[in-house]
Amino acid sequence: MKEYIVKSSIKMENKVVVITGSCGQLGSSMSNLYIKYGCKVIGLDYSIELNKIDKVDYYQLDIRESKDVSNVFKKIFKKYRKIDILINNAGVSVFDPFEDRDQENFDWVMNVNLKGTFNCIQKYVANFDSKGQKEGCIINIASIYGVISPDHRIYSENDRKNSEVYGATKAGIIQMTKYFAVHLAERNIRTNSISPGGVYNPKSPQGKSFIENYEYRCPMKRMANSEEISNVALFLGSHLSSYVNGQNIIVDGGMSAW
Repeated sequence: MKEYIVKSSIKMENKVVVITGSCGQLGSSMSNLYIKYGCKVIGLDYSIELNKIDKVDYYQLDIRESKDVSNVFKKIFKKYRKIDILINNAGVSVFDPFEDRDQENFDWVMNVNLKGTFNCIQKYVANFDSKGQKEGCIINIASIYGVISPDHRIYSENDRKNSEVYGATKAGIIQMTKYFAVHLAERNIRTNSISPGGVYNPKSPQGKSFIENYEYRCPMKRMANSEEISNVALFLGSHLSSYVNGQNIIVDGGMSAW
């Protein structure tokens, strides 16, 4: 049996990290953190003109399109020879009442959140195998609303109410995480997910009443900041989590505990 010795500090130099949805709030935060630890970060996003970071190598990509995903992953593997960590962070939602949900918006959320995540995992593994890579890591960004239902009492009339299809796709991502944790373990690829609770957005703050209601509902009496989610992504991508596989780590200040 192989003996594992866990070191006390995080060693990440020269790791190649691919982050989808890299130009969003959480994607930018994770990019900055991994760069701080000496990683080479490749950012994938539908629009790469927002929140760009100098040291990130960006590729414009619609993850819904399987052929485009295949082409981009081939380019990345050709340039870097490996991907140590794939973070499937890209996701979308809709906020109108479910009574008004049309087929187009329902399919859009399903296709980005579920099919897009699957496309990236599939193409990553295909190139992982063809290049003979020996070790890898997949981190899927799910949501607290893939675990519990939104508390409708914390929303006021003008708040962006979370949708049924968003929660369904995030629950699907958690299950997909468990599936690939089992089926990719023999390739030495660990697969885990993170389910964030509410994350405060300083650039476009949530409504005052929503923040107050959320903080009242949360045992820690506040929303998360981006770095508190990114720190967990760093842990899952590091050797410190070498025996963590198939887990969904909820980072919600205790919101789901009651």
